[in-house]
Amino acid sequence: MDFAALINAIVRQTTVLIAQLATTAGIRAPLAHVANQVFLDLVRELEGQGLGRKVVADMFGIALRSYQRKVQRLAESQTDRSKTLWSATLTFITDEGVVARRRVLDRFCRDDEEVLRAVLRDLVDSGLVYRTGRGDGSVYRAATAEEIGQATAGDAAASTEAFVHMAVYHLAPASVQTICDETRLEPAVVLRALQDLVADGRIEALPPDAEGVAHWRCATCLLPADGAAGWEAALFHHYQSVVVAICNKLQGGRSRSVPQEVIGGSTWEYLIWSGHPFEDQVLALLQETRARASALRQAVTAHNERHGRPDDATRVIFYTGQTVHLGDDHTEEGES
Repeated sequence: MDFAALINAIVRQTTVLIAQLATTAGIRAPLAHVANQVFLDLVRELEGQGLGRKVVADMFGIALRSYQRKVQRLAESQTDRSKTLWSATLTFITDEGVVARRRVLDRFCRDDEEVLRAVLRDLVDSGLVYRTGRGDGSVYRAATAEEIGQATAGDAAASTEAFVHMAVYHLAPASVQTICDETRLEPAVVLRALQDLVADGRIEALPPDAEGVAHWRCATCLLPADGAAGWEAALFHHYQSVVVAICNKLQGGRSRSVPQEVIGGSTWEYLIWSGHPFEDQVLALLQETRARASALRQAVTAHNERHGRPDDATRVIFYTGQTVHLGDDHTEEGES
């Protein structure tokens, strides 16, 4: 099998997802650290699987000494999250209140002027900044919280809580450090979310261990499908579930499915059109599957709450999803 081609294809699809997330809702998320973080995470996973540094360095095509210097340099600076020009410009305009274009250009005179002008256009186009006037006579003002939407801050806090809640559920007993490692959130943000989750009764704080480290746990974590906040945690959970299932399949040394297998996934494609006799059944498939899976989860949760669960309980993860491509030239159905 051409594993290099498979890896390249997966990386390509992952970059598509990252690009979509980085531009969601008009936000331009900083990406300067992504390549370095991918390298460090990949190094940690490869070495965690028992590979020596010489072998890992060879896999990256670099000398051992260069590899060691790169790991050390990136590890020392991985917490450096300096602002992008986009973020710094928005912050400057917000702090100034009303500011002329010439003032913005002077403030960021060390940056490429063409790039800075493109950033200003993007901020205006995204609705985060308002512009009055034309050319160098333009004046900028940052949109207020009311103009952007008063619910933004609340949704952000709720989304963070959902993200942390999901991490506690999977890592329990979870510490602030393990949650930060899992979510890449800052410790102060995680701790604040944990306090709110405990106050709401969604998670439970455990006594500190022998080293004085606090831990948290929870028995359930429900993210409603129609919830306005928490979609980030749901997306991450779905993506993580797919990755874990694939990795478990690969670690088992299996490249094909066998009857009665409980690890893996399947994909079906249906070619339908308006008026197709199976159109309604195909489009309702996800809704029906969700309803059945939700009913089963509720029954299992109720049983566990009544009778408790043993320490060796098995966690089974079932994931499902669908999308519709309009106007494609597909001529055949598919299954994999």
